[in-house]
Amino acid sequence: MGCDGGTIPRRDELVRVKKKPEAKDKDAELAFKWKCCAITQETLQEPIVMCHLGKLYSKMCLIEALLDRSALPETCRHIKSLKDVKNLNLTKNPEYKNERKKEGSLDSRASPYICPVLGLEMSGKFRFVALWSCGCVFSERALKEVSTKTCHKCTKPFEENDVVILNGNEEDLELMKTRMEIRRHKNKKNKEKKIKEEIGATSTNGEAEGPSNGETSYKAGKRPTSDAGSSCAQEAKKLKSNALKLDNSDMLKSMIVT
Repeated sequence: MGCDGGTIPRRDELVRVKKKPEAKDKDAELAFKWKCCAITQETLQEPIVMCHLGKLYSKMCLIEALLDRSALPETCRHIKSLKDVKNLNLTKNPEYKNERKKEGSLDSRASPYICPVLGLEMSGKFRFVALWSCGCVFSERALKEVSTKTCHKCTKPFEENDVVILNGNEEDLELMKTRMEIRRHKNKKNKEKKIKEEIGATSTNGEAEGPSNGETSYKAGKRPTSDAGSSCAQEAKKLKSNALKLDNSDMLKSMIVT
């Protein structure tokens, strides 16, 4: 403790002070979300995909996790198949260099992707959005400043529910969940409509062609024959003809020998 004339004790040596919790580096946390896969926590590798909630994944890592469901974290259980993710059409940053420093860490001074409209870096400092209809990515500022219903990059039309906020906050996640349900309900309706159209087309084609051979024979008092039965009958005829040919060839050989 000291007090022997040689040392002077400090206050933290005499009084136990409650340590403050370590403050998180928000900038580093944001950069981590934008550069690392949400499943493996490793650096994102192309092709990069997003889910309905706006989280980013390396596609190969996601496929491996879907094959082994135990490797899929609870926060990603809303992904049932590859239909629940969208390939991203990203714009590369020409100033980004994927080089390592002397210490061995990656150079994080520039982001690998930027907004194609305003040139803002996709590093977490600016809010970015993606369109579910085409997969193009650009900044939220560009979406607000250039108000249009066509994509700024590929000019494909989109709806408000197609806009997905990437790595959003808790309020954004609630909005993304609502839009996810709307998109799924819309896809279900489109599938049902397509099936009904296909059924209607086949029924109209059948009526236009008129009654089949089975129906005409039934009306004439004959028993209708199915396709499977007719094919079996044809196969039987072929077998009989082959057998007769073999018998005739054997008889000819016996006559020649005698």
